[in-house]
Amino acid sequence: MSEVHSATGTLFVVSAPSGAGKTSLLKHLIKEMARVQTSISHTTRKMREGEQNGVDYHFVSVDEFQSLVAQDAFFEHAQVFGNFYGTSKSSIEQQLSAGIDVILEIDWQGARQIREQLPLSRSIFILPPTKQALRERLDSRGQDDAAIIERRMNEAQSEMSHYNEYDYLVINDDFSQAVSELKAILLAERQKLPNQQQKHAQLLSNLLD
Repeated sequence: MSEVHSATGTLFVVSAPSGAGKTSLLKHLIKEMARVQTSISHTTRKMREGEQNGVDYHFVSVDEFQSLVAQDAFFEHAQVFGNFYGTSKSSIEQQLSAGIDVILEIDWQGARQIREQLPLSRSIFILPPTKQALRERLDSRGQDDAAIIERRMNEAQSEMSHYNEYDYLVINDDFSQAVSELKAILLAERQKLPNQQQKHAQLLSNLLD
């Protein structure tokens, strides 16, 4: 299978424990940078208040999800907290071929699958400053009861142990600083030689002729 990569479109795999602030960080990043979009995953979980189908996720039934798995429609898929999630191949391919940097939010297991299939992708892990900060963020959501929060804390411990498998590490202590670090990562990747050679092929040819 050919890799999904272009001069101006790179796939960024981003992982973090639940409550680390990943979603908020990425929303700000996308507002502040051009040519960056998130990948919209498929999921079988129920839609939460304020979410929109086709914007936050593609919400599908378990039967629909299993049908897509059978069609080999996903780069990766997994079961998380009793729900299924999958990353659409066609969606990411279309975005990258259009010169868009794509951000894919998945856990460490999904990130491993993506790296195996797309070695040119780049991965970023986001950590909270402390365990207490993580618990406070989970509590402040007001979405889960104490038992679920405890379960998420246990899952977070396991998730965080895989940070060293990633290309970049960002600590979300100061929010603005963390956004700036994410921007720096994307900008640095865009300036790498292969991307610049393809983007400025005509300029380089003229300069060296």
